[in-house]
Amino acid sequence: MLKSLVNFRTVVSRISSSAAVGPCSLQQSKLHLQHNHIHSSVTVSDSSPFKSGRQIIFTLSRSISSQLKPNLKAKELNHPEIMVKISSEDEVSPYILPLNQPVVSLDCDEAFNSLTAKEKLYSHYLSQASWYGGLIVPVQTSPESPVIFGVLLDLFKSNGIEGLKEIATKKCNFSENDWKALLVYTTGVFSNSGNYKSFGDTKIIPGVSVELLESLILNSKFLDMSSEEVETKWNAVKNLVYSLSEREKQLGLGEKGITTYFSANCTLEDSELINRFMKVQNVEGWMTRVFKTITGATSFYEIRTAAVKCDNPTNIIHDFEGAKISFTRGDYSHFLSEVCHNLEKAKEYAANETEVKMLDCYIKSFTEGSLIEHKNGSRYWIADKSPSIETYIGFIENYRDPTGIRSEFEGFVSVVNRPMSEKFEVLVDNATHYLTFLPWPKEFEKDVFLKPDFTSLDVLTFSGSGIPAGINIPNYDEIRQHEGFKNVSLGNVIPASYKDSVIPFLSEEDKILLNKYRILSFEVQVAGHELLGHGSGKLFCIDSAGVTNYPADLKNPLSRDSTQELIVGGYGPGETYSSVFTTIGSGYEECRAECVGIYLSLFPDMLKIFGINTQAEQEDVKYVNWLSMVFAGAAKALEMYQPETKAWMQAHSKARFVILQVLLEAGQGLVNIEEKIDSNGKPDLLISLDRTKIDTVGKKAIHDFLLKLQVYKSTANIKEATIMFEKYAAVNNEGKFPWANWRSIVMDKKQPRKAFVQHNTVIQGDEVLLKSYDSSLEGLIQSWMERFSGTSVYKGFDACWRKDQPYF
Repeated sequence: MLKSLVNFRTVVSRISSSAAVGPCSLQQSKLHLQHNHIHSSVTVSDSSPFKSGRQIIFTLSRSISSQLKPNLKAKELNHPEIMVKISSEDEVSPYILPLNQPVVSLDCDEAFNSLTAKEKLYSHYLSQASWYGGLIVPVQTSPESPVIFGVLLDLFKSNGIEGLKEIATKKCNFSENDWKALLVYTTGVFSNSGNYKSFGDTKIIPGVSVELLESLILNSKFLDMSSEEVETKWNAVKNLVYSLSEREKQLGLGEKGITTYFSANCTLEDSELINRFMKVQNVEGWMTRVFKTITGATSFYEIRTAAVKCDNPTNIIHDFEGAKISFTRGDYSHFLSEVCHNLEKAKEYAANETEVKMLDCYIKSFTEGSLIEHKNGSRYWIADKSPSIETYIGFIENYRDPTGIRSEFEGFVSVVNRPMSEKFEVLVDNATHYLTFLPWPKEFEKDVFLKPDFTSLDVLTFSGSGIPAGINIPNYDEIRQHEGFKNVSLGNVIPASYKDSVIPFLSEEDKILLNKYRILSFEVQVAGHELLGHGSGKLFCIDSAGVTNYPADLKNPLSRDSTQELIVGGYGPGETYSSVFTTIGSGYEECRAECVGIYLSLFPDMLKIFGINTQAEQEDVKYVNWLSMVFAGAAKALEMYQPETKAWMQAHSKARFVILQVLLEAGQGLVNIEEKIDSNGKPDLLISLDRTKIDTVGKKAIHDFLLKLQVYKSTANIKEATIMFEKYAAVNNEGKFPWANWRSIVMDKKQPRKAFVQHNTVIQGDEVLLKSYDSSLEGLIQSWMERFSGTSVYKGFDACWRKDQPYF
């Protein structure tokens, strides 16, 4: 039986005091439940638990429900506002991280030790700026995340890991598994920057009961927060920590999930209204959030921009489509102040004037709330060629905004790996040659390919909700299209991610090949994906005078007849790819880049750059790259699909599932998936790829699909793009492959995602020292305990939480 999660009688006593609920029938139920010591998890039908007039749902495990009286088994407590929902342990367990949660080190020792004293100081202050900026992410994740993060951090810092364990086991009746469950949950919150998974956007709840966790909090000391403050905050969020209503299971907008990019009362219609307003104002939403209040029949919207400086929301009111809208500044003000302080310090150790100007622009951007200054800083960053320390910081990726427009804070600091970077430089030098291999006509490619830096990096610091394997940035369309970009491959992330991996659903022969070549093939894939995937393709634009940046007589390559219709359409004034493609934009672009990667891996010239010279090895690497994509689409992607909401929770996973469907649609035995029974008598899958058909059936399928992806993107044809993309992304039981049924098999074989332990840098005298930690739950938590000093973290979380609280 699952460990008890929430004390039912505690909840009942709170509800009994509510004016909306009559206490009589509840009192009878409360006495019965107290007598039998029954516990349950609690979920609430919206994000505001225990408020008058809201339906309250108690979710009980089936094993617990067997102890209930028949009147409770009927799922009612004789009150219209209360309902008991019987859930299986299988329904709860996906939201609890397993006790065998793997932890690996992101090692940067050798690279860091190769730096000069000045470079180490530069990297230290940039790291501090990144870590403090990363504390914005819990605020961007869920209403309760800042409190959870702050309480857990102070709890461990104030008592020490061993000291806290002693309190837990001797004073609070923790078992060894209870203690480990707390370590796992804390690791999950720190690694994901909140209580929702960075890869998949589903909720993380503790595997230890609320009674035990509450007892530990009340019996422990706190050095940076008063005990009264801790207790007040814990009481405010403890039910949200454990609750699993349908809405709270995942991130999303409105009834589809939880988000703090919009206030809790916002819907998709509100988002679309704000998008139209911002287009008229010629304002982009990267650094913003939206908060809605209603007075009478009028909706007031505050578009709040991230900045150190704060504004009063009543400064300027815009009337728009019956609503009143204002721009304000001051979101995450405290944390951004810390970011700017450390960027100022970093300037003293910059290698050149370009880096100084870059940091100046970032400081202005975060101080003033200026997106223009961040774009200017990005321009200097692009111009800073081949630095020893590579860094980027700001509101970068928009994966977790349900509407695909607003971005999460991210900062990384890394050391360039020169030998691997030399291979990437060869690829960059030949990029215009490889672009001709792609299936679209030259008019659909950028007028001039601006050769970027493409470097392999050993990550020293990466703050944010998760660490990718490669990045193509900046994400600003006008800069990428006309001025350039940079590609980075995070070299020490790739081997760490694959360490001690378990591979289901493949034959033993394929497992051997995958283990042998997956790192090398992934390096090839990342190179194609980032440089020639995200870095390719032209956006067709139409200015206010109707002038286009493409020939008037350009024919549509997707036309089915010989006459070929002309291209019509493009991005109008104030429109960007993100503002047009919105909710499908991230998955669609990742799909396009992934297709470019596997398509270009078919060409031997591409493989030779990475030292893959013999035909036999080229065939194996090519096969493993395609097999990895098929495996990811079938065996991994479905972990990120929510059948209840029919929503994909991760852009890359959706992209890979779509690619798999394209390859399956191609037929001719290219890909086959069959259901089997494993050695334990449980349902299993066997995934196979016919390597003899990759260069024929596979190549044609990806060629044709990639052409459509690019044409629809170039021409801003969101209608056809959505029809095509969502058709392939549908998870159902239609046809030969019952994906909706098979998802349970995939989930049964699911392996926990690795958590990364990162270094800290510490100034000691005139030196910067690199601190390393064990690859363990304790090591990861210790690294966070030593990352910040003073009370600034808690003041920042408190300021953000109190400012946001009225809206959630």
